[in-house]
Amino acid sequence: MEAIIATTLMGIVMMFAGLFVKDKRAIAGIAAALFLILLGVNVHELMNTSGKAPAVLLFNDMLRIDYTSAAFNTLLTACTVVYVLLFSKEITKVGTHVAEYFALLFFIVCGIYLLSYYNTLLMLFIGIEIMSIPQYILAGSDKRNLKSTEASLKYFLMGAFSTGILLMGIVLLYGATRSFQLAEIATALHIGSLNPEGIAGILFILVAMGFKVSAAPMHSWTPDVYDGTPTAFTAFMATIVKASAFFAFIRLFHTTFSSVGVQWEVTLSIIIALTLFIGNITAVFQQSVKRMLAYSSIAQAGFMLFALMAVHTNWAMKSIFMYAFAYSLASIGLFAVLIKLKDYTYDGFNGLAKSQPVLAFTASIFTFSLAGIPLTGGFMAKYYALAALLQENAMLNNYFVWLVFFALLMAAISVYYYFRVIAAMYFKSGETHLTDEVTMQDKVLLLFVAFLILAIGIFPSTLQSIFPFVN
Repeated sequence: MEAIIATTLMGIVMMFAGLFVKDKRAIAGIAAALFLILLGVNVHELMNTSGKAPAVLLFNDMLRIDYTSAAFNTLLTACTVVYVLLFSKEITKVGTHVAEYFALLFFIVCGIYLLSYYNTLLMLFIGIEIMSIPQYILAGSDKRNLKSTEASLKYFLMGAFSTGILLMGIVLLYGATRSFQLAEIATALHIGSLNPEGIAGILFILVAMGFKVSAAPMHSWTPDVYDGTPTAFTAFMATIVKASAFFAFIRLFHTTFSSVGVQWEVTLSIIIALTLFIGNITAVFQQSVKRMLAYSSIAQAGFMLFALMAVHTNWAMKSIFMYAFAYSLASIGLFAVLIKLKDYTYDGFNGLAKSQPVLAFTASIFTFSLAGIPLTGGFMAKYYALAALLQENAMLNNYFVWLVFFALLMAAISVYYYFRVIAAMYFKSGETHLTDEVTMQDKVLLLFVAFLILAIGIFPSTLQSIFPFVN
């Protein structure tokens, strides 16, 4: 609970900082310091929550503070700190309202915390809206670019549409179970037979959450929104925000709908197959690396959805933690390299290894991780995701093992478009044009992120030792 209060107050502080502090670099420094303090608040909250102690229920059982949620918030906050340190200088270039941009980031993080702690469908809705509305504003923050305005409008319209679907699902589910509380809904679904009203409610919620995580066929907004949004904010939306939506997704279906999995698992398996296919195949034909990353984020969502399928195994939580950490770091790092280039096409990477060897090396590590190459965090994330479904299949013999082979085929296809970046950097000649000087701080931070990705890939038990509940 301390983290929710802290991030709200910090967002307000940043709003007032814009009135009294005019130096953009000073504002960025204040924001970075506040995010570091916020990380400390999360660590304190995590330490006060024992893995064996009962969860703490607050506000008439509307919020549930437990070790798993506190650990996930700590993990995402650490990724947010890395993001702010890498992109704070780029955020100051987006426009004149720098303090407001950082304030909106704090409010997004507040919504993320609510999505980790929610215990009723109403708090799920509130958390999604608190997280989403600031994103609509940030998407259109570059007033000099019509594509940014278009991205904001598309994101707002699709977000409103998915919100309506979510509310319809909540209403139908309430009509079937007479409760908004997750535990009471789970009990009602377990004891009574699920009527058509309840089935429709679950499917509506599944579709609405599919919009939030860019799962096909609810993905159409993603490429244009990610492409039009300023790259500094795209990196945040495509990583930390998406990971938090997945955690909320999994918490709802694992704790509440697991007893009626047969009602939605077939639909989900089709969604996963479509997400993997559309994301990977469409990414192959992109010429802009930024749009390629948008489509690849759709493909990565397909792998993260495996954790949703594995409702009866502890591997699901392993995979979502590993995926959230590895995918977020690798994508943030690659976006940090991309934003330094004037040309976002593959040709913009030509010869980068000669002119900027550190950028090329770290970009290669990030690309290897996203492609799932061994010895990287991305490989372990994909391994855990596939292992979760295989264990679920072995326990229930539900015949979804075909998804594993299909995912491996799609992962092989992804190697092609990811490795085009490496081929351009190391095997093609050209002059790299940068938007700004690459400082020593940039290089150190990128090398640190690359080290973390390799560390969790080579020693995955390290992450499990920090968060022992995933063992």
